[in-house]
Amino acid sequence: MAFTRASGKHRRPSRTQRGTARAAGVAALATTGVVGSLTAPALAAEPAAAQTGLTPVVTLDDAVADRIDAQAAAQHEAAREAAEAAARKVAEEAAREKAAEAAERARAEKERAAREAERKRLNTFVSPIPGSYVSTGYKSGGAVWSSGSHTGVDFHAASGTPVQSVGIGTVVEAGWGGSYGNQVVIRMNDGTYTQYGHLSSIGVSVGQQVTAGQQIGFSGATGNVTGAHLHFEARTTAEYGSDIDPVAYLRAHGVNI
Repeated sequence: MAFTRASGKHRRPSRTQRGTARAAGVAALATTGVVGSLTAPALAAEPAAAQTGLTPVVTLDDAVADRIDAQAAAQHEAAREAAEAAARKVAEEAAREKAAEAAERARAEKERAAREAERKRLNTFVSPIPGSYVSTGYKSGGAVWSSGSHTGVDFHAASGTPVQSVGIGTVVEAGWGGSYGNQVVIRMNDGTYTQYGHLSSIGVSVGQQVTAGQQIGFSGATGNVTGAHLHFEARTTAEYGSDIDPVAYLRAHGVNI
């Protein structure tokens, strides 16, 4: 028996047409409320929405987005922390530089103060007998002096009065000095010389370093004298005859005589 292809209104509906009709039927039943057990087999024949792969794709997209957001947040936090660390480093470096500069200024100031104190110490002069006064002036005339005039000044002092160096220097003579009796001659730090005569006793030795105000002996009446006192001279050399005005010398070094 021969079979012929259906045609006309008896032709089998296509898959698309069947799907469309089925969907329309389901919609109609849903509208009328008659979904019941009759529709279940028909609906079961179609893949469920969860089985189409659409929901997992959406879920995957959300997870990726969350990871991207988390990464972005982490990167932002890392950038913020790096910026803060850089700012702290800059601040710490600036603080270190400031502290170093302050320390350098303090060191320089300390050195300057030390130099100034040393300069002041080296240039400090005092009277050979504190509180005393000049009883016989420089270049005073009279037969008592072999040169015809006084080559120094006499400071009033009873025998045994402490005598001190007028400044920093080195002892170049310490002993008997003829008409000067017991004497001490000091080469001062500025290159000049000072002499202390008629001492009752000597308390230093040649080569000894002395400072301003340091005791070098006691006043007396040794040598060519008429009474106890201190004979004081300022000289340009250690030798007799190089004398200069001792009062002017002391005043030039800040001593009020």
